[in-house]
Amino acid sequence: MFFDIGPLELVALVVLAVLVFGPDKLPKVIQDTMRFIRKVREFSDSAKEDIRRELGPEFKDFEFEDLNPKTFIRKNLMNGEEDEYGLKELKDLRSSFDLRKEMAEVTDAVNGVEPAAKAASTGTAAAPAASAGTGQGAAAPDRLRKPDRLAPDEAPPFDSDAT
Repeated sequence: MFFDIGPLELVALVVLAVLVFGPDKLPKVIQDTMRFIRKVREFSDSAKEDIRRELGPEFKDFEFEDLNPKTFIRKNLMNGEEDEYGLKELKDLRSSFDLRKEMAEVTDAVNGVEPAAKAASTGTAAAPAASAGTGQGAAAPDRLRKPDRLAPDEAPPFDSDAT
């Protein structure tokens, strides 16, 4: 319904209002509440008009809803284009950016390993580039990979910077 209140919650509020104020005073309370809401709306509208008048003619199209960040982005950055689920360009950006692939490329570059996609297309095995000049036969340890479990009698590694 409105203000994220469901029909059952609205019925519960009406019953609670009847119990608290009683059936005799309830119409007066509703009138007073509606009068207060009307005055708040009038005050808000007059404040908006005052602000528009003070800003000048170049801001005559200014809407206070534009101050909402989502509305601002949709109107100014995305030119109002959106699909049924949200911003079209944002979905295109998400689909073009693969975080796992990017992280794998960074990890391979740090470890000096030829990327798996290149190795598969050239038919060569992915061998570390750094070990070719040093004469080492084994690949450098992958420091970004989670280590295997420790043996039951093995002590965990001590890191003096972490303590």
